[in-house]
Amino acid sequence: MYQEIELDKIDIHAEPPTEEPARQYYFMAKCRQIVQAERERLGRPLYACIQTFGCQMNARDSEKLIGILLAIGYEEAEEEGADFVIYNTCTVRDNANQRVYGRLGVLHGYKRRRPGMKIALCGCMMQEASVIEKIRRSYPFVDLVFGTHNLFQFAELFYTCLVSERMVVAIWQETDAVVEDLPSERKYAFKSGINIMFGCNNFCSYCIVPYVRGRERSREAEDILREIAALARDGVSEIMLLGQNVNSYGKNLRQPLSFAGLLEKVEEIEGIRRIRFMTSHPKDLSDDLIRVMKQSDKICRHLHLPLQSGSTKILTAMNRRYTKEQYLSLVDKIRREIPDISITTDIIVGFPGETPEDVSETIDVIQKAGFDNAFTFIYSKRTGTPAAAMAEQIPQEQVKAQFDRVLHTVQETAKQQAGRLLGRTEEVLVEEVNAHDESLMTGRLSCNTLVHFPGGKELLGQYVSVRLDECRGFYYMGKQVYGP
Repeated sequence: MYQEIELDKIDIHAEPPTEEPARQYYFMAKCRQIVQAERERLGRPLYACIQTFGCQMNARDSEKLIGILLAIGYEEAEEEGADFVIYNTCTVRDNANQRVYGRLGVLHGYKRRRPGMKIALCGCMMQEASVIEKIRRSYPFVDLVFGTHNLFQFAELFYTCLVSERMVVAIWQETDAVVEDLPSERKYAFKSGINIMFGCNNFCSYCIVPYVRGRERSREAEDILREIAALARDGVSEIMLLGQNVNSYGKNLRQPLSFAGLLEKVEEIEGIRRIRFMTSHPKDLSDDLIRVMKQSDKICRHLHLPLQSGSTKILTAMNRRYTKEQYLSLVDKIRREIPDISITTDIIVGFPGETPEDVSETIDVIQKAGFDNAFTFIYSKRTGTPAAAMAEQIPQEQVKAQFDRVLHTVQETAKQQAGRLLGRTEEVLVEEVNAHDESLMTGRLSCNTLVHFPGGKELLGQYVSVRLDECRGFYYMGKQVYGP
């Protein structure tokens, strides 16, 4: 939630404030005046479209961007031919970068037909110097480029873009700023993500995130709790606490607070019925966190615990700071304390120096851990990371064969796990009308598994009891159950 400030009452002829977020509200008011004049000139609304690439944190950032655009007078659109298009980018894997470059070619066609169109790029990909150089050289029609550290400056940067004829580029290399109380427009009325921290200190050797998101910065607990309480008053019943490594939350606060301690405080907020979080680093998952999850009626029975590799040799090269045996011991402890938990993971295949024997170690962990699902990726070489400079980069044809081995094991294990709730009646939060059949609604179990069942739009945002009649791999088909 954000300050309810009437933009029309801000004196836009005064000097801009120096303090945040007042400075951004000042520039929102100035943008609003320009947008209103353009609407009157065209005799129609102005439309803005945001395309989000990447993780839940990017999705949350996009909600803030569209919130600001709505405040200054745009209406939201899904079409990339809108008056203003933003690509909020990801750079974890190279194919994410290539998708953005491909879509920019399409946008150039739109802009040639509509010269007044504005195009902006933001997010993790923009923190790479080579990307900025390529955009300046090959995509000069882009109007605004900014990164992850100064996203809160969007209104100010957009104003500069509106009154300038040049490409505006504003990239910060680092920051310790955490700016609260800016507009946000949620995708769902009944659930929301909440950033509890930004950045990462782990520096896994394959990962570019610490370089583009910066070092860890935790939000103050009172600010997080205030935001969640406001969301609850606004009808939100499910929240997801977001961070690159939520388990290390609070270490840099003036008064340190553990993630487990934060969860206990969140549980006390009236109106919140489900609590989710991601992502957890295995090296930081504490006994206190397991205890809090075990005792909670609100924390969902789902834990995303990235493995990346089952080979201790590869884990060491990745700088993951745990061994195969330590990971399996942690999974055993979690399952022993919380038997009904669903555990999902991330796996990378093709890391430099990985042998078929190392992949067999990964397969062994998959079989022993019994993951409900695993997001499996082929290693993507990211310039600037230590892994990119390592010898023994694996040829793609060799990686593909090993990837297929891992994917087959993941699918078999997930099938075994998927059917364990078959025939039971479980609580489902109804999230949307089914994308393929409008007679069905789609919801989610506490364990994060999707359920499709007959129903109407009036169920959106409600918690209903559904009998799980049929398991189809990664989702269930069911029927709503009324009464006891």
